[in-house]
Amino acid sequence: MSFQRSSALEAQPTTWRREDDPQYSDDPEFRKYTQELSDKLFSLTSNISRLSSQVGLLGTKRETERVRERVRDLIDETSASFKEIGEGLKKVTSWPDVGPSQKFTQATLNREFRASLTEFQALQRQAIEKEKASASAARATLQDGPASPSQEQGGFGQQQEQEQLRLAPQDEVDFQESLIIERESEIRNIEQSVGELNELFRDVAHMVHEQGEQLDIIEENVEVTHDASQGAHKNLVQASRYQKNARSKACILLLILAVVLTIIILAVALD
Repeated sequence: MSFQRSSALEAQPTTWRREDDPQYSDDPEFRKYTQELSDKLFSLTSNISRLSSQVGLLGTKRETERVRERVRDLIDETSASFKEIGEGLKKVTSWPDVGPSQKFTQATLNREFRASLTEFQALQRQAIEKEKASASAARATLQDGPASPSQEQGGFGQQQEQEQLRLAPQDEVDFQESLIIERESEIRNIEQSVGELNELFRDVAHMVHEQGEQLDIIEENVEVTHDASQGAHKNLVQASRYQKNARSKACILLLILAVVLTIIILAVALD
């Protein structure tokens, strides 16, 4: 169902709705809850924008431990927010006694959530790829000594780390080893977060599919009702026309009878 058709459905006249009908009555709690979810989704856009900026620094001469820390913090914070909003969407989807406009709100929130989550997951994968490349280069330098020409072609930040590792004493090497292990652990945590969000993505995609089917059914019912109303209106107009014609014929017959009776009375009177 296209967005235009959905908008047209939402704009259907409401004058025929009964205020005491739970299917069409306004639900302040639903409106407040969905507005809060919408605001949270909007706030995630700033997180995603900042994450995109920080991920772009990975593998460049501007990459630092602080940059990697900000990337990890943003990923953790944004992942937690997506999980929270996802649970809220599940609650909204199962909201009882919703009308057509509320179903449209449900579907809109689900689509916006899925679009933002897709963008965030793409950044997560970029961060994982760059973190893995950096960690692998650092470990190779730590184990093999001088860097190979292929490694020296990497990012400037990675070259600095490799040079420091080659010149470092054993204590520093051990410390760098612990940092690499910590970084690899953080990469696994990000990968785990990606898996969890993939599950959430599938749940939301399923909800969007169900909402789309529901909106199609609602629109179909509205169109059927509209067609039936138009048919009933035509029948009423036609019946009214027949009634007017019948009254006209009756008036003519009465007039003819009156004329005939007048002639008969005159004829009798003259005789």
